[in-house]
Amino acid sequence: MSAAAPRLRVEGLRSALAGPFDLSVEAGACAAVTGPSGSGKSLFLRMIADLDEHQGEAFLDGAAQSRTPPAAWRRRVVYVAADAGWWAEGVAAHFAADRLPAARALATRLGLAPELIDGPVARLSTGERQRLALVRALALEPPVLLLDEPTGALDEASTAAVEAVLAERLAGGAAIVLVTHNPAQAMRMGARRWRMQPGGRLEAAP
Repeated sequence: MSAAAPRLRVEGLRSALAGPFDLSVEAGACAAVTGPSGSGKSLFLRMIADLDEHQGEAFLDGAAQSRTPPAAWRRRVVYVAADAGWWAEGVAAHFAADRLPAARALATRLGLAPELIDGPVARLSTGERQRLALVRALALEPPVLLLDEPTGALDEASTAAVEAVLAERLAGGAAIVLVTHNPAQAMRMGARRWRMQPGGRLEAAP
């Protein structure tokens, strides 16, 4: 991949509900997307992640989504929902064994007690679940992160800790598409900023 080539590229991505979308995000850059609830922001991320039916194409480092097995694509283009799902009773079951040390270190960075990873999901607060869902994604070390309101349930200090970790990932060459309702966060994180208009239209924002 050349220095000028986008890490993530979206061309004509659309569904019956939103789009078409065209977007490029370079390695080390964050595209921040704001907009009213229900305008299609989450749907946009889910189409990039190949989780919802769509037309059009997405590319990771030049490799087309349509030519990549879905499971392989989703391991590299990782979507973190605003309220992520948990499919096992214990938190640790959501991590590969070789990723647990990194997950515990990340949890500490995000202001979480590392032993939370050894406990049950049912005992987690909303903010703890949100940060641990992010840890789950970060532990995979994906080249692209699709983050849907990753700090929506967090206080100012926890939000700052999340943004610091994300900034490190950007410095390491990751690309991030960040959906947020917080205009200040969009300004802090977004190298480029977009606003989703009602009806699922993406427009450049100042």
